[in-house]
Amino acid sequence: MLIENGEWIILGLSSDDQHRIRSPKELVKMINEMGFLPLFSSDVKGFSVEEHVAADFWWTGDKEHDPWEWREIIAAGHEVAYGKFFDKKAGFISLEWLPYFANFRRDGYDFDSAWEDSKVNRREKLIMDVLTDTDSDGDIVWTDKQILTTDLKKLAGFGKGGEKNFPGITTDLMMKMYLVTADFHRRTNKKGAEYGMPVSLLLPPEALWGYDRVTAAYGESPHDSWLRIFRRVKELYPEADDADIIQLIGKEPN
Repeated sequence: MLIENGEWIILGLSSDDQHRIRSPKELVKMINEMGFLPLFSSDVKGFSVEEHVAADFWWTGDKEHDPWEWREIIAAGHEVAYGKFFDKKAGFISLEWLPYFANFRRDGYDFDSAWEDSKVNRREKLIMDVLTDTDSDGDIVWTDKQILTTDLKKLAGFGKGGEKNFPGITTDLMMKMYLVTADFHRRTNKKGAEYGMPVSLLLPPEALWGYDRVTAAYGESPHDSWLRIFRRVKELYPEADDADIIQLIGKEPN
């Protein structure tokens, strides 16, 4: 998106353009072909959902045509990963490329090991403790607890009189690939009726796709995984500036 004279300008294609992405199914296919794709545009021109869909359908509430609605459908389908993965902004990663992002962003550390080595902070642990259990041996077990972020915030001790910056901490956990957006739900009142805007449901990726699949790239160095990701963007967009690519995917690890 661009900002001109204080107004948001959506980039994209005409609704008549035969090359535009027309459905969540087509978008998932494109994500799997490319490997990963930010939701909104950046300085890497062409590398976003925004630039491949019709500009006129955003935020119309039409599930058939609105890309903002598609993100909910795709997140719930679990065919690809969705979350704030690119410069703390939303995007998608295919399951083929998810292990490389996990290895690079985690620096090869599971969350419990990262905590032991002081690579994650106390507020991050408060959130992860709500979303994970431990087995009889004291090892982490990834559960599929259906906790909306509005409730997760309270359960983890954030909010009035408690810890601060819940949105920032959850974004950091998604950037580190310890959490993904698994679904969206609307809250319900005492009568069971839905109300308000959709609320995200966050889970560790291991809860959705299994530990072995998520950590499949742990056998290579985080640097090699980063290099794979960088080279993939360069392959897709050879004219892109290196610094702009790095801004999106993250800095080269040591």
